[in-house]
Amino acid sequence: MGGPATQGSAPITTTIRIRLRTPARLRNLELLLLLVALATSAAALALVDLGAVGEIDAAMFALCGIPVVLVLVLHLVERVVAPEGDPFVVPIATVLTGLGVAMIHRLDIAEGHDGWAAYGVRQVVWAAIAIAIAIAGLLLVRNHRVLQRYRYIAMFLGVVLLLLPVIPVIGETGANADVWVRIGVFSFQPGEFAKILLAIFFAGYLVTARDSLSMVGRTFLGLRLPRARDLGPILVVWVLSMGVIVIQRDLGTALLYFGLFLVMLYVATGRASWILIGLALFAGGAWVAARLLPYVAARFENWLDAFNPEVYDRDGGSYQLVQGIFGLADGGLIGTGLGRGRPDLVPLAESDYIIASLGEELGLIGVFAILCLYLIFVARGFRIGVAGQDDFGRLLAVGLSFVVGLQVFIVIGGVTRIIPLTGLTTPFLAAGGSSLVANWLIVALLLRLSDSVRQQPHAVVDGGGA
Repeated sequence: MGGPATQGSAPITTTIRIRLRTPARLRNLELLLLLVALATSAAALALVDLGAVGEIDAAMFALCGIPVVLVLVLHLVERVVAPEGDPFVVPIATVLTGLGVAMIHRLDIAEGHDGWAAYGVRQVVWAAIAIAIAIAGLLLVRNHRVLQRYRYIAMFLGVVLLLLPVIPVIGETGANADVWVRIGVFSFQPGEFAKILLAIFFAGYLVTARDSLSMVGRTFLGLRLPRARDLGPILVVWVLSMGVIVIQRDLGTALLYFGLFLVMLYVATGRASWILIGLALFAGGAWVAARLLPYVAARFENWLDAFNPEVYDRDGGSYQLVQGIFGLADGGLIGTGLGRGRPDLVPLAESDYIIASLGEELGLIGVFAILCLYLIFVARGFRIGVAGQDDFGRLLAVGLSFVVGLQVFIVIGGVTRIIPLTGLTTPFLAAGGSSLVANWLIVALLLRLSDSVRQQPHAVVDGGGA
């Protein structure tokens, strides 16, 4: 008979689609964490003033009110256009930016900088610009899948940005690497934006090429090795990275881009053989560069023989590295206290070596706390990627969060002499508008991705009742 199922018959399994909505709870949690982040940043700035000069700089606090208002506006915008975005990424970015401003202001006090000549003042202005751009990005990108359509445009723009510093008219030649571009009075570091564009391209490309890169190949010693024809993409990125070392003299940026592609390739294919091939390629390229290029060889010598007096005293030697190590040692476990150390003795303490400055005045405990913030930030990005249902969004979330984590490792690894020193900046902390804007754009994209993940319908299987 064609009637309804009678009681006692086998249950009919049905699938229903529901949407779990908890936007108010997520946004309220974010607001609470934001208030804690802002209070922490204000306390750090006040302690810097009290420790260094004995009184609070009211003008600096008033100026900091601009990014504070903008980050609260960002929170309100999230309630409207990304109500289910991750509640942790904005507070973490806020407290890291605040700690960076406080330490840069502390170095301005030590070096006698004031007005627009003060790095701290410019950092506050750049923080406001970065947060405003993050708001604009969140409003403009309503669906992250749209970015996949423009993956080849992203690739083209990313490569153009990488090449800009080597153009004679606008490229600036630095002491260690050629990574800056100056147009009139405005200068920026295009590589910071190239990492976002390349992450978009890598995610879009690997979605389409994943099958051929993961399913075909021969097995050797338990590893499925790719065919020779499938080595093309990784070889192209490797050549690009080696070109960055040769032309721009920038080992850190080369490692950052190649590591980004390698991890996204592994996530897309699940094949450990790509990691081994990639590590072998980069290690071999770095070894050859150290033998043939004097500036790469000098970086390795500074790393391996930093305390040699000849290496320490020469131009471009290990003076900065050793001074940073002495500063970290002086900080000990609990630090000298904000405003009470001498971080200004380290060259470029407000940018390349800001983590050594913070380590001296906050101590090992403070550095560990900062590393925990980065760890949570990266973990939230990975969580967004794991929870996503579309491959492009998953790869993009993993790529964007990993590039922040890898950059932190490269910078802190260089400062602590785990790896050779590079010229990269610590995300959110270091002085520099390019880095700040790029990393706040990553925040906006992670918010959009996390909101899309939570907004997607979830399949619930109901087995019925007896």
